[in-house]
Formats: sequence, structure tokens, C-alpha cells
Amino acid sequence: MNYLKRIADEQLRLRLEAFGAVQIKGPKWCGKTTTAEMQAKSAIKMQDPDNREAYLATARTKPSLLLKGDTPRLIDEWQVAPVLWDAVRHAVDERRLRGQFILTGSTVVDDEEIMHTGTGRISTMSMYPMSLYESEESNGKISLKELFDDKDLDIDGITSDLTIEELIFAACRGGWPASLDSMSDEAKLLIAKDYVRIICDQDVSKVDKVDRDPALARLILRSYARNLCNLAKKTNMLADVSVEMEGTSMTTFNSYVRALEKLFVIEDIEAWSPAIRSKTVIRTGKKRCFTDPSIAVVTLGASPRSLELDLKTFGFIYECLCTRDLKIYSQSLGGRLSYYHDKYGLEADAVLHLDDGRYALIECKLGSRDIDAGANNLLKLKELVTERNSRDKQVSMRLPDLLIVLTGGKIAYTREDGVKVIPLGCLKD
Repeated sequence: MNYLKRIADEQLRLRLEAFGAVQIKGPKWCGKTTTAEMQAKSAIKMQDPDNREAYLATARTKPSLLLKGDTPRLIDEWQVAPVLWDAVRHAVDERRLRGQFILTGSTVVDDEEIMHTGTGRISTMSMYPMSLYESEESNGKISLKELFDDKDLDIDGITSDLTIEELIFAACRGGWPASLDSMSDEAKLLIAKDYVRIICDQDVSKVDKVDRDPALARLILRSYARNLCNLAKKTNMLADVSVEMEGTSMTTFNSYVRALEKLFVIEDIEAWSPAIRSKTVIRTGKKRCFTDPSIAVVTLGASPRSLELDLKTFGFIYECLCTRDLKIYSQSLGGRLSYYHDKYGLEADAVLHLDDGRYALIECKLGSRDIDAGANNLLKLKELVTERNSRDKQVSMRLPDLLIVLTGGKIAYTREDGVKVIPLGCLKD
């Protein structure tokens, strides 16, 4: 299979230009190693079964030997020997050169396993499974960056090539690069299933060397999937799990969740709490989410066909799909995602903040019938910010730069009220 260009390619190039080393973190199978290999001049793979023990022995005695080679040198799955982090940091200090190393890893390493943070020497970037644009399913006719740079950008009449059935299949298959090889649709769907199986059967215990029950890991993932893109409390999720595994404690539940976070399987969304209403009004809990919608599909036991007949459930999976793509598209803009929700029902599914202070309020609405409701939410939230500024003119809060409804429909347009309706199948970075 030919290498499909990733949005992370340019981010890696820039970071290698600016820093001595770059760490790429993200879920396994999302393409970190392949992306790194496109720019690396030499590589060492710490989990190579033929050389693993020799590499580990070298790391224990003289880790600098593993750093020898043409640069940028890729150290794949470096967390197998955490001492390599400090060795890389030291080598960067000694060489005083940029673009020396690329570190890839599929788990988070605890701070106590490394001596120094690597600040100023090792830059960290995230990767996710492929967005719809990277998998060549979104036609990319509307650029998120261009929208921020030109609020009057004409998008009227731009159409998506994706049918709702194709959108559902893309979410079920997920953005795993291996699933884009030439094979039957049935085979493509097996990639995500195998990913979840390995996470539960092996990785959830390997990540921090704590023996865990695969059955309980699956139950926790299923509870997350049932509460996907909702503000479910952990106590309620624990009760859900305890129905099938009685006696599970909150301590145990939290231990499994932390392990799944370290594996980049779970990635909850933080709340946005602007000073526009009382703190007691705005919801501040985390919105439950996965790094890829296919994880939810697998753990729910769903399929493209079953979701075609249950668009209500797919609506939550669709929001997870939008969240994944927005994170990827906004990387070059320094983007981060949050959400807004208050006890009066006013919400924005996503608040996309850029590092220069600009932000967009976004609603994810699968069908055209929900567009009006989504747009009204965004307009009311903008009005709250405006009212807040009229009360406190000394400390003005920035108004949202964009109001967007991301839809599963076919046609993009700007409403008379300024809200942009954009099919997800048209969007790119």
C-alpha cells in the first residue's frame, strides 16, 4: 500500500527543524512508526523480537550505544527502556544539533521512570488514527484554517461525496491505516475488533505491569461506549459495570480507566467554563470519548447494518468521529477541544480553541432536521458572551470567531444568521 500523506507529516518536519528530538505519542496502530520512518535516516525498533533482549541489555549498561546512527534516528517504542529518554536528552545537549531523534510510543511513561522532562530538548506531538481527509474519504473542499482566516469564505454549494451509509462504514472501520489496504469490507472491520481484543487481553495489563481481568476491561469499555459523548459520572458507570461484575470497586474502576488512558484508548473532553454564567450552572464534568469511533462500535457489538437502522445511536458515534477529525485538523493551528453544557440545556458539542486566542463553537448534527436546533444553541451561546461583555466592558471576552454545524449531509452553506453548515465529508485541516 502506498503511504497516504498525514497531517502530522508537516508537524514532525517543523519540530525536527526546531528541536533536538521529537516524541510522537498516540494509540498503537495509528501510523506513528510509518510516519516517523518517512523522515528518519536510521531506526532501531525496541520491540524487534530478534534483538529485543540485546537492546534492553545495552540500554541497562550503556544506552548511548543505541543512539548511534544517521539522523534523524528513529527509536521506536522507546518506552520499553525508559532510560532512553534521558539518554536522548543528554545526547541532544552534547551534540547541540536539531533534528537528531524521533521517539515513538504507544503508552504514557510515568514521570518517576525518567529523570528529566526534556523541556526545550524533546518536543512532543500527538497522532491519532486517520481523519476522513487523510483516508481520502473527505474531499477536503473546505479548509478549517481558511475558515478561521476568512470568516466570509464562500462555501455555499460545496458538496460532500459521502453518503450516510459510507459515513457509517468509515466510523465502524475507524481510521486505522491497516484497514485501508485492498481487502473486503468484512476484513477491514476486523482491524478494529482485533485492536480492542489485544488492548483488553494484553495491553491493559502490560502498560503498567498490573495483572488485570480482560472481561472487566471489556465491560468498562462498553460502559464508556454506552455513555459516548455524554457527561456520565463515574459512579453511574461503575454501577453499570457492577451489574455484570459485582464487587468492582471505584479504586479498581479508576485503575482500569487510567491504564486505558495511558494506552490512548480513552481521551475524555474537558469542559469549557467561560465567565458568562454562574459556576453552579455550567457543567464541568468530563465528556466520555474514545480516540477513534470504531472502538465504541466494537465494544457495543454494533455493525454498519445495525447502525443504519439505529441512527440515534450512530449520532453519538458520529460526534466521536467529528471530535477525532477536529483534533487532527486543528493540530497545525495549536488546537485543543473542549465542550460547553449548562443545566438549562444550552450546549456546544465542541469548542475549538486555537493557540492565538481564536475559537469556534461547533455542534455535530448528523441529520438536516437537527441543524436548526444546533445553530440556535450556538447563537444563544454567542449572545451570552455578548451580554457578558455589555456588563463588564473593562474585561471584554472574545466573541466566537466561527459558528459551525458539522453535518452528515451533502451540501455546505452559510445561513443568514452567519452559522456555517458544513458536511464532515468536505472538511480538511
